[in-house]
Amino acid sequence: MKKMKKGQTMVEYILIVSLIAIALIAAVRVFSGKIGEKFEEAGDQIEDAGN
Repeated sequence: MKKMKKGQTMVEYILIVSLIAIALIAAVRVFSGKIGEKFEEAGDQIEDAGN
């Protein structure tokens, strides 16, 4: 019984980590365009400040 409980706990941890990874991937995909735009704006401002 103890060995079965240990395996069950590991599977639960793997499922939790997998769900977190999926959520992070989804968040990166949703915000990647917006983040890219902000970096581009910041780069443009730095470039304009140098001129």
